[in-house]
Amino acid sequence: MAEPRVPGSRESSVSLPCGERIDVRDLDMGMREFACSCGDDHAIVVDVHPPGRFVPEALVSLLRETIDTESGEQFGTIHLMGMVAEEFPEEVVSKDVSENGSVGYALVWVAEFDARRLHEVVVELIVELMDHAISHADNDEAISSFEQQMLEFDVSEFVTQYRRERDFQGPADGPV
Repeated sequence: MAEPRVPGSRESSVSLPCGERIDVRDLDMGMREFACSCGDDHAIVVDVHPPGRFVPEALVSLLRETIDTESGEQFGTIHLMGMVAEEFPEEVVSKDVSENGSVGYALVWVAEFDARRLHEVVVELIVELMDHAISHADNDEAISSFEQQMLEFDVSEFVTQYRRERDFQGPADGPV
């Protein structure tokens, strides 16, 4: 017999890279990671998280001005997480929960690694994207300047400082 359609009755669990399962209704939009029963902390990102979670808004604006997406939407968290999932297909899972009206978001990504490592990965991928873009410039001085700046850029230190400034260590940002 067919099960009647009840709002929010769609499959709400997601298989994590570590092999555990979690119900997306247990993932709050304010969470950045959670302590899994496997013993590790896993990073969580939902589509409503702004890309400013990872980099300054000025850089987000620059990326939005210069990157044309296939969907025509402005560059954002969905695109950043697509880059991460492409780079780490075995370590990142995503779930479309747009039919689940009880969670407040449409897409969720859960990573094998913790929120800090995810932050570093996102910054590294943005730097690679910028490096690729600048390599197509016709300005040797701009290319040289960018390359010099990247030699001096420390991803780990940037993430430490940015997380401190953005207060990602607040009560809503720790593992649950």
